[in-house]
Amino acid sequence: MAVPSGGEGDDRAIWLERFHAGDRDVLEACYREHFRTVGQAIGQVLRGADRETVVHDVFVDLLANANLRRGFVGGAFATWIGVVARNRAVDYWRRYRREGALDEAATEGAPSAPAERMEEDVGARLLMAQFRSEVLPEKWHTVFEHRFLLGLDQREAARRLGISRTTLAYREAQVRRLLGRFARRGERSHR
Repeated sequence: MAVPSGGEGDDRAIWLERFHAGDRDVLEACYREHFRTVGQAIGQVLRGADRETVVHDVFVDLLANANLRRGFVGGAFATWIGVVARNRAVDYWRRYRREGALDEAATEGAPSAPAERMEEDVGARLLMAQFRSEVLPEKWHTVFEHRFLLGLDQREAARRLGISRTTLAYREAQVRRLLGRFARRGERSHR
């Protein structure tokens, strides 16, 4: 049963009731008629395999989540599903952008020429490599990577490292102390 276009009639009310109930024919029609709409909305944020993953996640959630379906109360279905899809893409991007924290840091702030950004990236990476090899004990390398380079929160970093959050917090404090000393040493050498 296709999404009724316009009007307030009985057909629209029946369609909405069936949609909220998760009727298979109605959801199949939504998929067929709005796959492109969802893909375009997500394509504003994501590309490639990530785009395809989120497109299918939106439709799987539409099938499985009655609360999501009840979020549509009428009006233009294409607009509603497009907003849902774009928001899902933004959430996905935010969740996974931390994996490229160094790349993201280079793109934040005032835009600069590509050569300047590359030079800043290289300089930052060299400093971090120097800190890691000359100052940081090897036992804290993974904490440094997860918390400072990847930008993971404490819960996620502790989970990935297989340690308690309190242990991670202690090690992180030690890394911060050493990093502070390293930074102050660098400031003195530039005076």
